[in-house]
Parts: sequence; structure tokens; C-alpha cells
Amino acid sequence: MYTIALGPEWLSPDYLISHFGLIGILVIVFAESGLFAFLPGDSLLFTAGLLVANGEYIKQPLWLVCTLIVAAAIIGDQVGYMIGKYFGPKLFNRPKSKVFKRENLDKAHEFMEKHGPKAIVLARFVPIIRTFAPMVAGAGSMKYRTFLTYNVIGGIGWGAGITIAGYWLGQIEFIKTNIEAILVLIVLLSLIPVIFEVLKARKENRAAAAEAPLEAEGQTPGQRGRHAKR
Repeated sequence: MYTIALGPEWLSPDYLISHFGLIGILVIVFAESGLFAFLPGDSLLFTAGLLVANGEYIKQPLWLVCTLIVAAAIIGDQVGYMIGKYFGPKLFNRPKSKVFKRENLDKAHEFMEKHGPKAIVLARFVPIIRTFAPMVAGAGSMKYRTFLTYNVIGGIGWGAGITIAGYWLGQIEFIKTNIEAILVLIVLLSLIPVIFEVLKARKENRAAAAEAPLEAEGQTPGQRGRHAKR
């Protein structure tokens, strides 16, 4: 097996698969799809495909593994949607909460409005976001039929896509001999959208903080510039 040096050992894909096999994979996929963030989703699926290819720890055929993973992903999102629908207002109306803030719900709603239902599909490939997207969809009253359609599409694209990629790429000798570096790369690439959103939010907050004194004085940034030139 392979040791990935990111996070605690018990959350590494190789540890989870070697100790719990396919059942462990399905539980993690289900949980990360609508209950708990910070789980090794992408790297876990890639490793699962790799181990199906070499027959280590996972003895089931690729089609069965992919089918079960997709089912776990879809069901997990369904649970997240229901949590958001029935408990969303309470979850996202906690002023002291750093995660379930109304501000986070509003931002996620804006993201949904901007990208439409396809945001459910795109969220599958972004850590943390994939966990909260179905909750936001439920809390934002997205039509269930629309959510279900894009949930299935995203579940197939993410669950089967990454697993199959691990299966085929895992048979390449270069990938086999550098698997730990590949897994680290997968984790880092999956975090790029999250880092981008954090930097974007900080930039917007700084801009809002700079405009606040001007709004208090009844001036716009352009008016302030004209006054400065005088």
C-alpha cells in the first residue's frame, strides 16, 4: 500500500481501504456527499480504482465498485438536500457559527444563481463544497426534480469518473512507481478552487471595508478621487 503524508494516517486512502475495504469507501463517499467535510474523497476514489486494477484489498469487479460508489454518492447528496430543506433555516441562522452562517448560505445561493443547477455537478469536484452544496440546494428551495437530475449526473461523473481514471492510470508503470506523489497532486489540485474562493472573498472584504467610510460620508470612490485631485 501507499502512504500519503497529508492529514492523520487514519484518514489516508490506503489506511481506510486496507482496514475497511469497499465498505469503508462507500461510507466515506456517502458521508462526504452530504454530512461531513474534510474527508479524502478524490484521492480515495483514485486509490480505489488503482487497487481494483491490481486486485489488492478490493476483489470486486470495476463495474460493481463504480455502481456502488455512484449509488453512495447520490444517496449522500439526497440526505444533504433533505437536511438543508428541513433544517436549513436553523442551521444557517447561527450568528456565532463559523460554518453555518447566513452569510455562507447567501454566498452559496448566489453561486447557484450564477451557475444554475450545474453547480450541483461542479461542486462534486471541489472538497468541502461538495458536502454543503446539497444542503444549500435544499435550504434554497431548489426544485427536487432538478436537484435529483443534476445529483445523478454529478454522482456518475465524480464517483465513476475518478474511480475509472484510477483504474486505467494505475496500470501505467510511471503512476505505479510514483503513486504517493500522484495522490498528493490530486489533493492539491482539488484544493485550488477552494483557495481561489478564499482569496476572492478576502479581496471583496477589503474592498467593502475601504468603501464603508466613503458610504458613511455619502461619497463614492470616484467622488473621493475628484476631491483628492483638488
